[in-house]
Amino acid sequence: MFGARCLLLALRSCSSAPCPRHKPSATLSVRDALRAQNTNGERVKVQGWIRSVRSQKEVLFLHVNDGSSLENLQVVADSSFDSRQLAFGSSVEVQGQLVKSPSKRQNVELKAEKIKVVGNCDAKAFPFKYKERHPLEYLRQYPHLRCRTNVLGSILRVRSEATAAIHSFFKDSGFVHIHTPIITSNDCEGAGELFQVEPSSKIKSPEENFFNVPAFLTVSGQLHLEVMSGAFTRVFTFGPTFRAENSQSRRHLAEFYMVEAEISFVESLQDLMQDRLEHMLKNNFLIISYTEAMEILKQASQNFTFTPEWGDDLHTEHEKYLVKHCDNIPVFVINYPLALKPFYMRDNEDGPQHTVAAVDLLVPGVGELFGGSLREERYRFLEQRLARLGLTEAYQWYLDLRRFGSVPHGGFGMGFERYLQCILGVDNIKDVIPFPRFTHSCLL
Repeated sequence: MFGARCLLLALRSCSSAPCPRHKPSATLSVRDALRAQNTNGERVKVQGWIRSVRSQKEVLFLHVNDGSSLENLQVVADSSFDSRQLAFGSSVEVQGQLVKSPSKRQNVELKAEKIKVVGNCDAKAFPFKYKERHPLEYLRQYPHLRCRTNVLGSILRVRSEATAAIHSFFKDSGFVHIHTPIITSNDCEGAGELFQVEPSSKIKSPEENFFNVPAFLTVSGQLHLEVMSGAFTRVFTFGPTFRAENSQSRRHLAEFYMVEAEISFVESLQDLMQDRLEHMLKNNFLIISYTEAMEILKQASQNFTFTPEWGDDLHTEHEKYLVKHCDNIPVFVINYPLALKPFYMRDNEDGPQHTVAAVDLLVPGVGELFGGSLREERYRFLEQRLARLGLTEAYQWYLDLRRFGSVPHGGFGMGFERYLQCILGVDNIKDVIPFPRFTHSCLL
């Protein structure tokens, strides 16, 4: 009896014990696989796209990438795998052992035990060819596919890191992040280059507006930041802006991103530049007045398409010449003619020339990168200027900011895509944004 009872208990114990199974493969990103310290044949699963295929007599080499790393993971497979389906651009799921690579080109490699083709890619029809360096102009024709190339992938990674760094900079500097509206009834720049917003369905009365007033896509978040700077002292925004400029130049987009900041209790352009912009530049720079810039341009031996005259705006050719003249370092140009600038810039009260406390930052290869100014905080000056422009009623709320606890303040804006052009040396602004929008082009 004792023996039978023990046997019965043993059978019950055996039947309830889990059957031995192979440890499931851990899913790793390519980046984590490349960084793995344990390369003693750990079973892993990697998913991604084939970047290259090299077939030898007994061995098949694949380079797989999932976008988590610039570096590819080398997969070594037996020649028994069907290499015809393992084409450049195909998506795959690879299971196998992560081992130390005998090659000096990589630390680890994946010894494939199973390769599953998730999505086939017709290499002949695919517009990008393996080992072929396609011009950026060619890639622009395929905005839905170009992110898969090494060059656009690298640019977009830098864009992501730069976005995070800018947010970190402002947070560490005590700024409050404000989500300014995309739809607005204001024309901040006063240039009239606006996209008007209307419902796609027709409204019964042509005179009726969805918002009861004409509404537009924003050209700048500055005026809304000025509202917020009356409560938080230091504020910034980072978001899309829109300009209906009929331009296909290398420097202009219809939709682009702006980094804008507003700071209360700033009383001079020097404070604005040194308090914020100097820290962002971390480089040598020069400060000249608009009048000095015009004198430099007039004395230039170069023939300009647009003849420089005091009172005229600086064109791209002028900006690039000034930077070159100043030994290719960033140049701040300050104190522009009042007539050139929007109504909100502070009057310098400087006699017959009549300038405002405005500043533009010119950088090598790009031209204008930053634009900023002190804002007109004096009620009487602002009221008179709005009256001359016939804008008093539309901007009564803006005058209210000067009536209730006004302080000296200023701010600036930076085109994010131009910043990327500057740090990456990319010639065309359309190549530093995922989906460029410009006149006659809105693909996707």
